[in-house]
Amino acid sequence: MLVAGFPAEAFGTNCYVVAPAPGEQCVVIDPGFGVVEQLDAVLAQHRLQPAAVLLTHGHLDHTFSVTPVCGARGITAYIHPDDGEMLADPAKGLSADLTSLFGGRFTWAEPEDVAPLQDGMILKIAGLELIVDHAPGHTRGSVMFRSEQECFTGDVLFQDSIGRTDLPGGSMAQMMASLRDKVLTLPDELVVLPGHGPHTTIGRERARNPYLREASSGAPNKGW
Repeated sequence: MLVAGFPAEAFGTNCYVVAPAPGEQCVVIDPGFGVVEQLDAVLAQHRLQPAAVLLTHGHLDHTFSVTPVCGARGITAYIHPDDGEMLADPAKGLSADLTSLFGGRFTWAEPEDVAPLQDGMILKIAGLELIVDHAPGHTRGSVMFRSEQECFTGDVLFQDSIGRTDLPGGSMAQMMASLRDKVLTLPDELVVLPGHGPHTTIGRERARNPYLREASSGAPNKGW
C-alpha cells in the first residue's frame, strides 16, 4: 500500500494520500489548511486519482480543504454523523477563542456529497479496505481508519499523547473508554499515522504513552 503524508500549512495537521499502488485511485485523509497545491503535487508524482475524502473528525484543521478537494473531482466526503454538523458550521467545534480568531476570516461551503461513517464498517474504496473504528473523546464523531498494517488515528492518539478533550463535544471519560476499547485492543506492530506529529506504533504507545497506561490500568485521569 502506498501512503504519502505531509503537514498542512497551519496547525501541523497531517494530510495523507493512500492508494494500493502508484498509478491507481486513492483516498485523501484529512485535507487541512492550505494543502491543495501540495496535494496536487503528491497526486501528480504518484499518478493518483482521488476517489474519496475521509475525515477522522470535524475540526477545521482537518477539514478546511475538503470542499475544494471534493468539488474539483466530484467525489464524496465521508464523516461520522456525530461530527456532521461541523461540516455545515465549523464554529460548532471551536472554542470561544478559536471562534474569535477565525470568525469572518474565510468563507465556508459544505461539500455537496457527504456520506456517513459507522463503527465497524469496512470501507471498500479505490481498491482499499479500511475498517472504521468510532472512537469518541476528542469529538463525538472521531474515528480511526485501519488497514492490516496502518491505523490513521486522527486526534485520538499521538506519539506520547492524545487529542485534547476540552473543546465542544470533547469528553475525557469517552476518550479513556476509546483508548481502552478501541486502541489497546490493536496489535503492537500496527503503525500509527496520527493527525499531528510523527508516526509511531501501538506497541510503543502501549509502553510509553501515559494515557494508554492509565486506560489500561483503569486509573482516573483528570484530563487537560
